[in-house]
Amino acid sequence: MNKINMIWLCVLLLACTEREAAQQSGEEEVGNGYSVWNSGVSARVPYLLSYPVDSVQFPRSMEENGEVRGVPSKDWTSGFFPGSLLYLYQLTGDTSFLTRAESWIPFMEKEQWNGRTHDMGFKVYCSIGKAYEITQNPHYKDVILTSAQTLSTRFSPTVGCIQSWDFGMDKWQFPVIIDNMMNLELLFEATRLSGDSSFYKIADSHARKTLVNHYRADNSSYHVIDYNVTTGEVKQRLTHQGYDAESVWSRGQGWGLYGFTMVYRYTRDELFLEQAKKIAAFVMNHPQMPDDHIPYWDMNDPAIPNAPRDASAAAVDASACYELYTYTGDIAYLKFADAIMESLGSATYVLSEDFKVPFILTHSTGNWPKDDEIDLPIGYADYYFLEAMHRKNSLGISQ
Repeated sequence: MNKINMIWLCVLLLACTEREAAQQSGEEEVGNGYSVWNSGVSARVPYLLSYPVDSVQFPRSMEENGEVRGVPSKDWTSGFFPGSLLYLYQLTGDTSFLTRAESWIPFMEKEQWNGRTHDMGFKVYCSIGKAYEITQNPHYKDVILTSAQTLSTRFSPTVGCIQSWDFGMDKWQFPVIIDNMMNLELLFEATRLSGDSSFYKIADSHARKTLVNHYRADNSSYHVIDYNVTTGEVKQRLTHQGYDAESVWSRGQGWGLYGFTMVYRYTRDELFLEQAKKIAAFVMNHPQMPDDHIPYWDMNDPAIPNAPRDASAAAVDASACYELYTYTGDIAYLKFADAIMESLGSATYVLSEDFKVPFILTHSTGNWPKDDEIDLPIGYADYYFLEAMHRKNSLGISQ
């Protein structure tokens, strides 16, 4: 990216609610515009654009030694990097981001036939789905529909849910994780694009079963529900990434908040909107929530306040709350999301320029039980951070 483009990008992102005025004037400050983005964030952007395209090196996270952990398309995180580039295109209008994103997409396409996990939405919809939204390329539409068909093969009519994993069958029989709510968007979109209601029905069934079985009385979520594949009854409630089975794994709370808000978008069923509001209230009012609104990786970790934070969970929460605000008009959701974004855009959470890696945010926690990706930059934090910024832009309001 040349110097002129960098200056223009910085101006734009500093004043996202007054975009047209900023572009016309070229000034670096405009009114009272929402200003999460700053020169520190903008300085990270060239590293995303210049990262070399490699079919088996989708950037997932930064290792402790400062190197990039690259993964092939089958990894559940692979779609986030192309998706981040696409959000940067929408935020800036700079076609170099779109061109680079589309150079990654051919390496994603084989995942449309990969029926071995539930992560089709994360992989395909966050990349190819986003590309279709922007370009309306009919080939991308075909990939989305094939992906939805593949994901549908994991649905059990007896259980009423999509099976999340094929591994660990010595521990569970039919595992369904809260993360799976995020993959329902692919199915809803497939019905919208094709008119085939079977995708919608699967997504709706999965959401209803999750609402009933994943949530505790306080509206916190379990991570894993194991179902009896023969009867469809719940066998056990457990975790694979939280502190323990009864704990509050923060990213899981975010998946649920985002997921039920999204399901309401497609169904307009008040049941799902009410669930999203309940989850939001639990997250926003949690007594262990830090002052900067970036949650600990698990809100029940006994090491608090010295437990790792999770910027990725915060970014998911912010993006979800911006959408939830559009359906409710409740200013509390807007203020909570804005507070998160102000924190994430600060020097505390923006990765130092000393690291020449394709990431924006740091202080995310990937898999604490396995001591993996702890307090480091992770790509999906950037994706939801950029999505939240785009959603804030779309509201067309200032602070």
